[in-house]
Amino acid sequence: MNANGDKIIALDKERMQAMADKDIAKLNNLICKDLIYTHSSARLDTKQSLIGAMESGATVYTSVVPSDVVAQDLGDVVVLTGAAQISVSANGTPNSFGVRFTDVYQNQNGAWRMVAWQSTKLPV
Repeated sequence: MNANGDKIIALDKERMQAMADKDIAKLNNLICKDLIYTHSSARLDTKQSLIGAMESGATVYTSVVPSDVVAQDLGDVVVLTGAAQISVSANGTPNSFGVRFTDVYQNQNGAWRMVAWQSTKLPV
């Protein structure tokens, strides 16, 4: 793994922490305007709808902890695969679960931004 891979693994940890911290400014900077975010429930979000649900309180991430993350550096694109433990409250209903994920970052004029996320729940 080269410097881009290590850099994006660290950047994605920051993004996950920003979700738990409800750091909207950081999320706006780290997420591409054309984001396609596929939840483990198969629900789709855009950047606007994902951040909007967090701002309104409809979705409250309390913890997002990655593990076993591996990066594939493809130049201006880095693909991450790994696992994460997620604790979230959706419309007031708390839930905690594990996922396997694929996460894609693109270098956009010198700024790395998340362009796609796809997760699948791990069996209990």
